[in-house]
Amino acid sequence: MDDTGKDNNGSADYHSDQESPDTIFKIICFLNVPLMLTSILGNALVLAAIKRTPSIRSTSMILLSSLAVSDLLVGIIGEPIYIADLLTKNIVIAKLSIMVGFSVCAVSLLTITAISIDRLFAVHFHLRYPTLVTKSRVKYIVGIIWFISFVVSGFDLWNKRFYHLLVAPVIFICLIISTCGYIRIYQIVRRHQSVIHAQQRSVQSNNNEGGGKNVVELRKSSMSTFVFYIALIICYSPAYILLTLNGLFLHMRWEPEWNFATTVIFVNSATNPFLYFWRLPKLRKAVVNTARQLCKQTEEEEEDEEEEEALRGRRKRQRQRRRRTTTTTTTTTTTTT
Repeated sequence: MDDTGKDNNGSADYHSDQESPDTIFKIICFLNVPLMLTSILGNALVLAAIKRTPSIRSTSMILLSSLAVSDLLVGIIGEPIYIADLLTKNIVIAKLSIMVGFSVCAVSLLTITAISIDRLFAVHFHLRYPTLVTKSRVKYIVGIIWFISFVVSGFDLWNKRFYHLLVAPVIFICLIISTCGYIRIYQIVRRHQSVIHAQQRSVQSNNNEGGGKNVVELRKSSMSTFVFYIALIICYSPAYILLTLNGLFLHMRWEPEWNFATTVIFVNSATNPFLYFWRLPKLRKAVVNTARQLCKQTEEEEEDEEEEEALRGRRKRQRQRRRRTTTTTTTTTTTTT
């Protein structure tokens, strides 16, 4: 009797322990579905706008396109595999989810770092910037970023502890570079503003006004990319902390915490298109125009389909009338005969 009672209590505790993780997994899956759809639709619209608007394809926009592509892949590949991993608990899917997730996240982090360096060059070497930062060089850097990200993520299959200890310093270095870059940008912009204000107080000239406008544009663009950087830090901080702790204490299980940190990273991919729309006026205008063109194109296609259906209906009715006429004529001829 006592043994049976203990077994029953043990099984009840086991089922209660099983129900709690299952409930957490279901909640996480439920949260990831709208994030996935937002990432796909938002970033696809941003990329379509950049492709349809050649006038905004600058070097900075190439880096932004790389960031949008990584966020799009998060929605198309990363999140579906992650949800499948939560639901199936398959080892192969789990390995694939980790590899794809870390690869795409590494691309986002390295791209944000490259954007901060790009803005620093634009402010510090504003006269030489067009010759220093060309589209071909930026595309080459983007290719290196994607290649390194996918190669490094393969270390997770070889040695998990080494991979975590390798990635954590890389993330830290990227964050330090971006932070120092934006601090330097702030200092340079403040100094330029002080010089221009002093010149404008002494002599009003068109050149000074043009220089002031240039500084304002650089400040706005740098502030916009700084907003993207802050959003990435907020969303990636939980994963960075867990990555460091997991590298130091590999024997500990962090499953609920990792699920939370992964979902927060997916939030970054879903919110980035809204940040672009908010902070980048040229891209916002291009996105609005692209959305209108797509809606108009859809309406035209629907109208064409309706016209084709109406035309097919008229042709069908005409064929039926001809058949009736032919049948009537044949009947009349037969009767007369």
